[in-house]
Amino acid sequence: MPGLIGKKIGMTSIFSEEGKNIPCTILEVGPCMVTQIKSEEKDGYSAVQLGYLEQKESRVSKSLKGHFSKAKTAPLKKLIEFSYNDEKLNLGDQINVDLFKEGEFVTIVGVSKGKGFQGVVKRHNFRGVGDATHGQHNRMRAPGSIGAASYPARVFKGMRMAGQTGSNRVKVENLKILKIMSDKNIIIVKGAVPGASNSYITIEK
Repeated sequence: MPGLIGKKIGMTSIFSEEGKNIPCTILEVGPCMVTQIKSEEKDGYSAVQLGYLEQKESRVSKSLKGHFSKAKTAPLKKLIEFSYNDEKLNLGDQINVDLFKEGEFVTIVGVSKGKGFQGVVKRHNFRGVGDATHGQHNRMRAPGSIGAASYPARVFKGMRMAGQTGSNRVKVENLKILKIMSDKNIIIVKGAVPGASNSYITIEK
């Protein structure tokens, strides 16, 4: 089956039967609507496009209005394709959290929190000089040398330096589903999920 689109609500912790406190993440997942089905014959690959979260029709372009009307669904905010091939799915079908079961392991993809422009200590875990004596006035968190000498007379690509950190697509595998609340479209998974609260995520088996 394809995955589902959802939102990260936040983190909490629950107690296991053994009395152990387990950190976990609450996800609001689905319901998702099938908005397009792609096939090998027509598109060159098999996939299903799912939509999540209804929105006002006035906020959708004319081309997307036609796309949604063809699928017989309301305008949706988030559209994501999942690699999948099953003739049982039809346009307009609704997929819920019932797709998953408690105890199984899933893969979750999200966009990590953006941290802005950061130095090498935070971005690449450099140690810095670590000793303020012997004239080390302002080198505590400095990157150190970045080049060689007159040869090669340049800085190699990929050199670990300061720069934009975070706001990257991150995939986390083998997260265990601890609890499913079908009536509220809630899935609770063990451990952390990338992204800020209310950010979009995708969840797959």
